[in-house]
Amino acid sequence: TEDEIVLFEKEMKEFWTQLKSTYGTEQMNQTLALRDSCKESIQVLSEKWSRKLKEGDLMINKIQEYSNEILQQSQRISENQEHLTEIKSNLNQEEEQIKDLTASIQELKEELMKKKEIISSKNKAAKERVEQLCKSKILFEERLGLEIRRIHNEQLQFIFRHIDHKDPEKPYVFTLSINEQGDYEVTSCTPPLDCIAEFQLKVRETNNFSAFVANIRKAFTALSYK
Repeated sequence: TEDEIVLFEKEMKEFWTQLKSTYGTEQMNQTLALRDSCKESIQVLSEKWSRKLKEGDLMINKIQEYSNEILQQSQRISENQEHLTEIKSNLNQEEEQIKDLTASIQELKEELMKKKEIISSKNKAAKERVEQLCKSKILFEERLGLEIRRIHNEQLQFIFRHIDHKDPEKPYVFTLSINEQGDYEVTSCTPPLDCIAEFQLKVRETNNFSAFVANIRKAFTALSYK
């Protein structure tokens, strides 16, 4: 260090003074040359170590910068890993939701197919019943003085005549449909009959449609005498 160099020079001066008083000129010159050589060596060594110290400081600064950069990169990597973990978790949740939704859609499709099959079956049964009723039209018209008409919403209208002996052309009418359950249902009756609900229930139990129509005609006939 500089302090050591100053101290060394001071000691050298003292040593030189002592030599001057003890030795002659030749010894003094040799000693002086040795001193200069030592000073030069010390100067070179000082400059060398000074550069080494500066390089060391620069290296320490570089290492510190690299350490800070590595720390920042580690923090970014940690944050990215946390973000990736969150994304993975969200993806897993979405996959589960998609699976549940797919299963629900499949269940709805199966349920819809079953309902379609049931509706198709009921429609088929209703059409068959309507066709059966239409086939019976001639029989009813000839024997019971009955006219059957197909009206809106696949309903059948039954018109009885020759019931009221005072007015043979007076119509007695009831309208029949097949409901969603595939059962006979009277939607209107003119004039109204108190027993129509009983007849409707009985035809649903027995499926004897001819008896159902005959009973209604009998009820209209009885009503005409009141």
